[in-house]
Amino acid sequence: MPVITKTSSTNSMRMFVVKYLFFLLVLITFSPIFATRTPFKKSEPRKRIVLYYHDILFRGNYTANATSAEVTKPTGLDQFMQGLMVVFDDLVTKDQHLHSTPAARAEGLYFYNTKTAYSVWFSYTLVFNSTEYNGTINIMGADMLMEKTRDLSIVGGTGDFFIARGIMTFQTEAIEGFKYFRLKMDIKLYECH
Repeated sequence: MPVITKTSSTNSMRMFVVKYLFFLLVLITFSPIFATRTPFKKSEPRKRIVLYYHDILFRGNYTANATSAEVTKPTGLDQFMQGLMVVFDDLVTKDQHLHSTPAARAEGLYFYNTKTAYSVWFSYTLVFNSTEYNGTINIMGADMLMEKTRDLSIVGGTGDFFIARGIMTFQTEAIEGFKYFRLKMDIKLYECH
């Protein structure tokens, strides 16, 4: 049986401590390199599309032209129509003219969601079925109506817009009372396969 002396035990302990300290020194020295993340760089969108959204709200006497309708009434708790919900199947064109060739349909809903300001929450799908694009883009988010521009999230898509991610910016272009409004949609897709 080998005899372990105090000297060999001390030497092996010393070697262990030296190796451990060397490892710690290397780890501390290079940890900033390992921990550094590349800074977020604002990239250009992979695809950008500008379209115009036309909403004609049904108010009781023009069913042939209406593209949206109220399905609930406001709660009456405030002056900002909180609780009013509208479902729509709206025309989307490449230019500002309502009677232009359709580029897509916007199908979904919006509802007035705050008691302190005019704000709606949108959830809808842009449905494309043309020679230029085929597929869908899913959009949702808050639309603070009194702001000049508002960003909503693009949360998915199909077809030409498979797994789309990005931002859609609304800008109000025309309002005719509670019957008609037109929004410019600046669609920026940062991820689209």
